[in-house]
Amino acid sequence: MLKLAFKKILQALVTLWGLATILFVLFQAIPSDPARMMLDQREDEEQLKAIRAKYGFDKPLPMQYVYYINDLLPLSVNSNTPGDYTCPEGKYSYVRLLDFGKYSLILKWPYLRQSYQRDGLNVSSIIAQTLPNTVILAVVAMTIAMIIGIFIGVLAALWRDSLFDRAVSVLGSLGMSLPSFFAAIIVAWIFGYLLHSYTGLSMTGNLYTIDNLGRGEFLTVSAIILPAVTLGMRPLAVVIQLMRGSLLDVMNQDYIRTARAKGLGTASVVVRHAMRNALNPVITAASGWFAGMLAGAVFIEYIFAWNGLGKAIVDALNSMDLPVVMGAVLVVATIFILINMAVDVVYAWLDPRIRS
Repeated sequence: MLKLAFKKILQALVTLWGLATILFVLFQAIPSDPARMMLDQREDEEQLKAIRAKYGFDKPLPMQYVYYINDLLPLSVNSNTPGDYTCPEGKYSYVRLLDFGKYSLILKWPYLRQSYQRDGLNVSSIIAQTLPNTVILAVVAMTIAMIIGIFIGVLAALWRDSLFDRAVSVLGSLGMSLPSFFAAIIVAWIFGYLLHSYTGLSMTGNLYTIDNLGRGEFLTVSAIILPAVTLGMRPLAVVIQLMRGSLLDVMNQDYIRTARAKGLGTASVVVRHAMRNALNPVITAASGWFAGMLAGAVFIEYIFAWNGLGKAIVDALNSMDLPVVMGAVLVVATIFILINMAVDVVYAWLDPRIRS
């Protein structure tokens, strides 16, 4: 088990290093001057030189890459000389572990640098403000998909080849094939605009609304309904199909026939005996889809103006705020890798056959 965990951690680190390298190369290829973007219309040559020296933009590209990877590493080598780019004073909190001359080995959180457009606000602060909203949206969407999907999947399995089963299959295929951005536009237009007087739902909104009279923030639960339903459409279709197929397989097992021979009714057989084993592939899919939903929420958050990490990525792309885009992509990738790594380890613990 420890060998498998070490292998997964090593694979995760290599993957993240490769992703960070690709992001660095891609954004370096974009014809832009970060120093001018940070100063906007206020720049002169002296200010540009100062900004380039402060953020290391005046260094050769290989050195800039070394700086970038050094910023991302929790254990990094930093300068003790004030004014040097790698000097940590005033940039982030750290613990100095070892001094050797002009440099120190320090322990810190990965430094995602500063926004070009938000007056030097740290990217980690932007992500800390928006990521919880995305996680809440993903949790609500997955909860809706699991509850409704399991229920409909059980009914479709019990009423196999019926009109209901065929309708569920068609709607499931539609839900899988419908692009998320198109689904978001349709759902927002129908339920947030055309039927607003009946549903009371708005096309845009956030979990917390600031009162116009200055009385603070108020929880607005209704604002999450439309984006959560839209985000949960694809997982819902997957859960329905998996639950249906898995339950059909389980219902043909010998122990199910034995339970029926003892006189147990269909409801009792399904709930007490079949459901536990039939849920295994559904739980598997849910773990994978939850990680993917964090990345898939980008267009949905933007269309519904949900103040999450996806909307922050789109806004940053529109304003060429590259550190925010790079930091957000790395954070989402890290979460995705950690969830999948945890699922793999749990599987190996539950089923020793896959450890090899």
